[in-house]
Amino acid sequence: MMEPQQPPIKVTPRGIYLLPNLLTTAALFAGFYAIVAAMKGYFEVAAIAIFIAMIADGLDGRVARLTNTQSPFGAEYDSLSDMVAFGIAPALVIYSWSLFSLGKVGWLVSFLYTAATALRLARFNTQSKDLDKRYFQGLSCTAAAGVVAGAVWLGFTYETSGLGIALIVTMLATFLAGLQISRIRYHSFKTIDFKGRVPFFTIVVTVVILTAIALEPPEVLFAVFFLYALSGPIFTLWQMQKWRKQRKRKR
Repeated sequence: MMEPQQPPIKVTPRGIYLLPNLLTTAALFAGFYAIVAAMKGYFEVAAIAIFIAMIADGLDGRVARLTNTQSPFGAEYDSLSDMVAFGIAPALVIYSWSLFSLGKVGWLVSFLYTAATALRLARFNTQSKDLDKRYFQGLSCTAAAGVVAGAVWLGFTYETSGLGIALIVTMLATFLAGLQISRIRYHSFKTIDFKGRVPFFTIVVTVVILTAIALEPPEVLFAVFFLYALSGPIFTLWQMQKWRKQRKRKR
């Protein structure tokens, strides 16, 4: 009598992929360094560190896909790194720069921003397989951090401070927190094929943007990320208006 065969045991490979996780670690380090720099009053350095974290975070996923080194460990590590670099770091930077002058309201607004980032990341991790890869649901935490870092760098460059600036920063942080946990769609740019051919006009636009950033980095970076943050609500309102017109025509 033959014994029933047992299903083979799946052995999980040990070790982690080095290159993408090194880039994730670089993003984590940059976020942590931004917090340290802000605590010492080096707000320009803190803002630049957040942008460096964004570059490293953008590279780790693409490198993992290009080299076929994606793993569940890397995905979890990347999410934890994002929480530090784009959730905690921006909140503490704007608190140390401006919101501290509002007392309890200031740190509550900073916490609100941090909590919104955590909720947005948790939702993304649980729904990423079911969502359209062409769009983000809600403003991504990296883009929100880009607006915050750009605002801090811009404010530090022009030496703006005071209660009025703190109130503006409060409204900005609250607005960004709301966009992160919203269901507004944003273009993810994940469909761009970096290995394929692109129109010549795309290269020209890229060169112009890079040149503008090199000339006036705080102004251009803040403008780019702030306009991207506004693009979601504007696109949503445009779609709603389009649907209303279609319904009226059907009637």
